[in-house]
Amino acid sequence: MTIHYIEPNEDSLHGPFSRDRRPVITIDSGDTVRFKTLDAGWGLEPHPEEGKRRQFEPRQPGHALCGPVAIRGAKPGMVLEVQINNLVPGAWGWTGGGGFGHPVNQWLGLADGEGTTLKWTLDNVRMTATDQFGHQVALRPFMGVMGMPADVEGMQPTAPPRFCGGNIDCKELTAGSTLYLPIAVEGGLFSTGDGHGVQGDGEVSVTAIECPMDLVDLTFTVRDDLHFAMPRAKTPAGWVTFGFHEDLNEASMIALSHMLDVMVELYGYTRKESLALASLVVDLRISQIVNGSKGCHAILRHDAISGLRPRAK
Repeated sequence: MTIHYIEPNEDSLHGPFSRDRRPVITIDSGDTVRFKTLDAGWGLEPHPEEGKRRQFEPRQPGHALCGPVAIRGAKPGMVLEVQINNLVPGAWGWTGGGGFGHPVNQWLGLADGEGTTLKWTLDNVRMTATDQFGHQVALRPFMGVMGMPADVEGMQPTAPPRFCGGNIDCKELTAGSTLYLPIAVEGGLFSTGDGHGVQGDGEVSVTAIECPMDLVDLTFTVRDDLHFAMPRAKTPAGWVTFGFHEDLNEASMIALSHMLDVMVELYGYTRKESLALASLVVDLRISQIVNGSKGCHAILRHDAISGLRPRAK
């Protein structure tokens, strides 16, 4: 296993996903990459008291992503296993509330006028964040964007999540989790960014604690023995499946359907038996409602069902 390092610079930073984007590095399956990332808004410093903050230039549309990373042997139809080893947030972050024309703000009547910005000081030893008003919250960092391009022409915006990953914004994807992503293009072309210090389910203000990340430590393994159509994850809490759709009801059904697949694979249940048990032990949660394509995730706790030994995975 080799460890590689990617710093945010002119070579590694980009906005939209693209199957034609040249990889910044090519690695072997089983290698680890240690990224350092900017915040989603391309910021080079915290928000100042007055005026605009310095940002990386030239900016591109969308989130500031680092990559892409090509993995030798990754081919369409396979799955990329992304082991999240460690996540260390930077020293500052911010959260916005209201003041622009997002549908959530418009529905709540908070789109007009000046918005609120909470400016956070992050302590990545005590794992706490404190803002200028004295609010303090516990940090639980994860990456908002982890994904690869689809096999389509042109630039693919960073905002919506897709079957091959992207702006998933699921707070369960903390250190110790493994994310499984369907591969759509040769080499995979994985990128990450949009570090979050902490976020509630829903990401209801359109932002989490948006922060740079001092360390995003990921190990990549190409899995030619796995084949599925949507991302899934194994987290410290349990198995997680995802659904993405403009309609949140559709997103929830997609997440549920893929959780039934997991239960069939793990336990050998029928889908009807899985559905009956899922009604007792599977939680449906809203990942986010703000990215155009809304996200729902289903969670099956590792200890939720006893009496049958799960199959090896």
